[in-house]
Amino acid sequence: MSLEENKAIVRRWIESYNKHNLDSFDEFIAPDYVDHIHHGGPEGVKQVFNMAFKAFPDWHENIEDIIAEGDMVWVRLTYTGTHTGEFFGLAPTGNKITATAVAMYRIVNGKLVEGRFITDGLDMNKQMGAIEYTEKGKALFPEDIE
Repeated sequence: MSLEENKAIVRRWIESYNKHNLDSFDEFIAPDYVDHIHHGGPEGVKQVFNMAFKAFPDWHENIEDIIAEGDMVWVRLTYTGTHTGEFFGLAPTGNKITATAVAMYRIVNGKLVEGRFITDGLDMNKQMGAIEYTEKGKALFPEDIE
């Protein structure tokens, strides 16, 4: 497949889960898909997204950059959502979050076969109220710096 076709697959994948359409996952994910963060195959991915959609019913990801090379596609994302449901044991806070991530997908025969992710979990947890910077942390990382 061409680089542009691979990028189109990833764009459609993100558009699909932005609609919270778990039924469409089989269209995009190969049966032997490996997720290096959540350590699961296709069913594990569905479970993670289902949990996220319950915790953040307005969850949405926006593609900021997309790059393809060989069978790999890298995507820099901004994601947003309002924490209105339990998330990994954290009770709903009602806080609106905005965070960034980089997703790396390997594509074979038009399907995602492997995924790796780097997410700013520290900032996300801070926005949800799960953590708070110490005084030293506040001095090192002032609120007005992004």
